[in-house]
Amino acid sequence: MAVIIEIGTALPAHAHIQSEVTEVLASQLATSDSAKAVLRRIHEATQIEQRHFVMPISDYKSVDSFSKGNELFAQHALALAAQATRSALTKAGLEASQVDYLFFTTVTGLGAPAIDVMLATQLGFRSDLKRIPSFGLGCAGGAAGIARVADYLRGHPSEIALVVSVELCSLTIQWQDRSMANFVGTGIFGDGAATVVMVGDEHELANRGITVNASRSSLYPGTEQMIGWRIGTSGMSLMLEAGVPEIIERNFAHDVDAFLSANGSSRDDIDVWIAHPGGPKILDGFTAALGLGSDELSASWEVMKRAGNMSSAAVLHVLAEVFSQPEKTRGVLFALGPGVTIELVLLEWV
Repeated sequence: MAVIIEIGTALPAHAHIQSEVTEVLASQLATSDSAKAVLRRIHEATQIEQRHFVMPISDYKSVDSFSKGNELFAQHALALAAQATRSALTKAGLEASQVDYLFFTTVTGLGAPAIDVMLATQLGFRSDLKRIPSFGLGCAGGAAGIARVADYLRGHPSEIALVVSVELCSLTIQWQDRSMANFVGTGIFGDGAATVVMVGDEHELANRGITVNASRSSLYPGTEQMIGWRIGTSGMSLMLEAGVPEIIERNFAHDVDAFLSANGSSRDDIDVWIAHPGGPKILDGFTAALGLGSDELSASWEVMKRAGNMSSAAVLHVLAEVFSQPEKTRGVLFALGPGVTIELVLLEWV
């Protein structure tokens, strides 16, 4: 068993209200009045009020190639990841040198060495730190990170581990892409980072926080083209098919029920649902599939309204919202990602 003892989150300084983002993008991305109207309608329907970006929205026109976007990712991602990690370690009362294992995830920038190496150097992690950099899990990366780190800590019950996520979705902007997927993507994605501190159950700090009791992954064959990136010379072009809510409707409740049953539980035992805020249709799909009340995903809606979909970091921001609520007892954290895949994590408040 592993225990989540703290969470640190970080958002870039440049906050823009949704209508401001929409008008800048409409003037540059849409080529006709009808296209501008479509983009405005899509953005308004997201119910997002503001998003945070690593640059002022007016500067993004300079992001005109994969090389430029990836260069800016390397420039800005480290600072944001370091901010979230310092926050998490400080709240946990730990030093970077005490950390044994680091799972790093992103899907918005590429590098070898990855950002985790620079993070380790900057913050003073030990040279024998075990690192797992991950690319490709997409929005499911934060949930998958918690699950994989929990697996590791079961075999190393006295150690300390981190899940670090940083996503600069804004830098994937595709100015030549007039597809509906790109219009939707420009309306929902924002930038952010999060760090989760976890310990094994034999560590002296394991008497607080949230235990990770179990996890499950579900991969749906034949859905590879529904969510993800097409990576080319111009960068990362969003793949987002309209059928994703139907996948949730057909599969999600069955997977959740099987997962809970295998762990001696049921939906009635769960008092907090921590959903990845992938967009209004995704959250509505989760709500309908599980038969939830209108306010049972309120933390996910709140994160989405004030920061948008931050890919793998978003569900960790939701977890941070409910982390210190003492009335909670059992929860399920879940996220949808490329594949299409679902990651489920069963949590219990200590």
